[in-house]
Amino acid sequence: MIGNRILLFFIFLIFQAACFAQKGTPLSIGISEVLHSDILGENRTINICLPDNYNPSDSVRYPIIYILDGGVDEDFFHIAGIVRFVTQPWIDRFPQSIVVGIGGNTRRRDFTFPVENTDFIEKEGFQRANFPSYGGSEKYRAFIKNELIPYISGNYKSNGKQTLIGESLAGLFSVEILLKQPELFNDYIIISPSLWWGDEFLLENADKLLQRNLKNNINVYLGVPNREEDLKMYNESKALSEVIKSNKQIHFVFDYIPDELHSTVIHQAVYNAFRKLYPKTVYSKE
Repeated sequence: MIGNRILLFFIFLIFQAACFAQKGTPLSIGISEVLHSDILGENRTINICLPDNYNPSDSVRYPIIYILDGGVDEDFFHIAGIVRFVTQPWIDRFPQSIVVGIGGNTRRRDFTFPVENTDFIEKEGFQRANFPSYGGSEKYRAFIKNELIPYISGNYKSNGKQTLIGESLAGLFSVEILLKQPELFNDYIIISPSLWWGDEFLLENADKLLQRNLKNNINVYLGVPNREEDLKMYNESKALSEVIKSNKQIHFVFDYIPDELHSTVIHQAVYNAFRKLYPKTVYSKE
């Protein structure tokens, strides 16, 4: 009998706690929209974080920061947090910005370019079965250029300045855009890129592609984690950095982050990218 009373008492406490919790105000950092792509023949979830002072009725326009791995279970939340931090008025390292995360990607298909054969996959230590679909990067670049960017610019207050953030396979895709369509973005934040894809085709052709396609000044950050974890990846990134820094139209930062691994580097790298590309900040005693 006493045991039943104790049980009922705890059930009552849990019920009261639940009722109390429901009285709170929900927290929200953004909105999610579904964008249909005719180019891809699929829907994409687009997560959007607006500046605190965003007002559709005023004349203020904002830079757009695109996150390739931008799902809510990927990098959207913590990168949006970094952007919010560096754009606070007492820091003012980067202008107030709209953050756009692209969710629902089929990464191995969307972020890789076509190859004649896949022998290199096993040479790199992966199984070919892990890449049942690949080579869709051209379509995905077209989706970003012809559908996503126009959609964001048409529905949100863009000022035309655009940043791209990509890591690993998304870093490979970011390098491909940088080399083939560099005019799409003003800033490239590239982290631990998978340059091994296609037997290092992009790396081998980087200088030729940049010379042919780059017409305007841009900013590029390339961050890499501990070289002992993957020396080949480090050497590939270092070789790419030599090509990029030789181009006078690129303000370039190479950032070696020895305390991070491939799986942990993105958060520190994105923070470093804003700090190193835009070192000036406002000092406040408050």
